[in-house]
Amino acid sequence: MEETYLLHVEGVKKKILHGGYGELPEFQEGSKITFHFQTLKDNFERAVIDDSRKVGIPMEIIVGKMFKVEVWETLLTSMRISEVAEFWCDAVHTGMYALVSKGLRKIAEGKDPLQGQKHQCGIGNMFDYHSTGYEDLDELQRTPQSLIFIMELFKVENPSSYKRDTWAMNNEEKLAAVPKLHTEGNRLVLSRKFKEAAEKYQEAIICLRNLQVKEKPWEEGWLKLENLITPLVLNYCQCQLELGEYYEVLEHTTAILQKNNENVKAYFKRAKAHAAVWNEKEAQVDFLRVAQLDPSLAAAVRKELKVLGERMRLKHVEDRKRYRDLFQHKTLEPPILALDPQKDTVRLKGGPGWILSPERKNMKERVRTEKLKLTTLIGNRPMWVLDQNMARKL
Repeated sequence: MEETYLLHVEGVKKKILHGGYGELPEFQEGSKITFHFQTLKDNFERAVIDDSRKVGIPMEIIVGKMFKVEVWETLLTSMRISEVAEFWCDAVHTGMYALVSKGLRKIAEGKDPLQGQKHQCGIGNMFDYHSTGYEDLDELQRTPQSLIFIMELFKVENPSSYKRDTWAMNNEEKLAAVPKLHTEGNRLVLSRKFKEAAEKYQEAIICLRNLQVKEKPWEEGWLKLENLITPLVLNYCQCQLELGEYYEVLEHTTAILQKNNENVKAYFKRAKAHAAVWNEKEAQVDFLRVAQLDPSLAAAVRKELKVLGERMRLKHVEDRKRYRDLFQHKTLEPPILALDPQKDTVRLKGGPGWILSPERKNMKERVRTEKLKLTTLIGNRPMWVLDQNMARKL
């Protein structure tokens, strides 16, 4: 098919390589598009820059979510299912491609795509000419140029037909998802699937945090969201206690108590985490604070303090035994008390070792062949320290 300009789009040409089937899909805001792509240089060699097929994972974008290479949405929404098309795009459309490619390559390498990224808007990134870590992408970043994209469209899913990631939801969808995630987390806890439950609570927390950043801190809207976040964080901490992630519990409960120093559940979970990592004094302080804030928990606190005391007692016994065994089995070098510079040998007091001067050549040669144990310097003279059996051979 002859090349034609896409309707109402300057700087883009399309050529269909393989026709698709059916009518043009209905691309709604929030639709998920799944496709493979290949990026080529616009030169005689048409050198390949990226190829999603080599990675083995198709690409996905969400319509209306401002993908960094915005023209891709325009290209894909012109295609039918199973269509393969080649697009030529002018440099005005490809300025952000180097950053997108860097992220995709990091993911393919099993690395965090945001590692080392500065917090700045897309325009700021366009003028940030630090190395991407890839020579070919550095060239594209320095000198934006026209590129060729070959795309194959696999499927288009309506917003209601797939589970949407948090980042792809609007504000209403995020708020509506929270109680569902909370309930699912509770159900998983009852099944003792703590890792999976923690993931549900965390997803709900992320939804609310994304909404909270749009509110002014400590004002009514912010506080309402904070009141929804806190029980989710405490549930998440309970899962982390079960999973043995005690330091994470300490971090999150301390953050809660910095905002509200009367949260009994936060004190109790932090006390449990302190006890688990042998912070005896800190655990005692937090447990006593729990009893002070809620006297009905005094019996539970006494039980926890008793368990803590017994664990600490056993730990001290084990530590003493470990240190005693360590010193009993440790082999110490025999102490060197004195050396008469006129003599060739002197027996060490308090140990089986012997000191031999290397000045007697026959001794020096014998020592060399008898596996030297240790060399030291006494009175600025080199000495060999040997065990008693070796000394007898000399």
